[in-house]
Amino acid sequence: MKLKRANGHVLIFSGLLLAAHAAAFPAVPDSLRSWNGGPNKALIVQFVRDVTTEGGPHFVPPKTRVAVLSDDGTLCPEEPMPAALSYVTDRVKSQLQKHPKWRSKEPYKSALAHNLKLLSAAGQRGILELMGGTHAGMTTEEFDRSVNAWLARARNTKLNRPWLQCAYQPMVELMSYLRAYGFRVFIVSRGSAEFTRLLMEKLYGVSPDQVIGGTSKTKLVVRKGESVLVRRPEYDLLESRAGRPAAIYRATGCRPIAAFGSSDDDLEILNWVAGGAGKHLGLIVRHTDSGNEFAYDRKALFGRLDKALDTAKKKGWIIADMTKDWSRVFPKADR
Repeated sequence: MKLKRANGHVLIFSGLLLAAHAAAFPAVPDSLRSWNGGPNKALIVQFVRDVTTEGGPHFVPPKTRVAVLSDDGTLCPEEPMPAALSYVTDRVKSQLQKHPKWRSKEPYKSALAHNLKLLSAAGQRGILELMGGTHAGMTTEEFDRSVNAWLARARNTKLNRPWLQCAYQPMVELMSYLRAYGFRVFIVSRGSAEFTRLLMEKLYGVSPDQVIGGTSKTKLVVRKGESVLVRRPEYDLLESRAGRPAAIYRATGCRPIAAFGSSDDDLEILNWVAGGAGKHLGLIVRHTDSGNEFAYDRKALFGRLDKALDTAKKKGWIIADMTKDWSRVFPKADR
């Protein structure tokens, strides 16, 4: 009996030590199993614990417990070009017979020539012009069918991997983890919200109303006795980088407490979120894995990470290095 009591005291003491250690370095749940153990993973878990612990000094009510994530580069590859741009270049080729003038008109000419440098320089406006030009006259349902049919067969050309298998597995786990703790999760698209809604719903289970981005202008018409929305060539653009926080606020009704990005395009959002009162989290996904994905940052055509990288280091945001922080990039699946 004495021996048992003695062992019992040892076990209680050890348990107290372990509890104290866990408070300083929180154990990471299995739901983040594709994140390697280390300070970055621990910081994510500690942040979620802090803002969801009722009665704690950093508690955030569910109604304002919002996270925003950029799409390309943060949730799926943007090399050799983003999925939306890859889709629309295919559309330009398929519609060329109807629009022969596109051979000499930008940005269609660059899309046909696969000139990535000029397409990158065209930016969001160029991509949305291509999207509008190749889909004008289609109903919203026809557009959805077109994108879904393309997603069912399209592959990332450099990875030789279906786009529907190009979700970053660690980010799949992270988004599920945030939702499990009562976060509302929104995606900020750099291009067409309509395309991103379809892609992100398939890759991450994101509801269409939780995608923020540029949207096509439509008109209501009656076809064969049925009212339909028909797409026009013009787009309601998502504001410039500096205007994106306003678009997020309109969609969410609050300043988010967590922001995830991967490029200079996301800098204004990260700065805005980091400037809010209370505890917040900023995270940059850095592409360093040339074996499983790509390695690029300051000189990339798409997703350049330069000023945002310097700012992240200065302000102490998490820099999630694909090679160091992730045990795998994509879900295990047949290619």
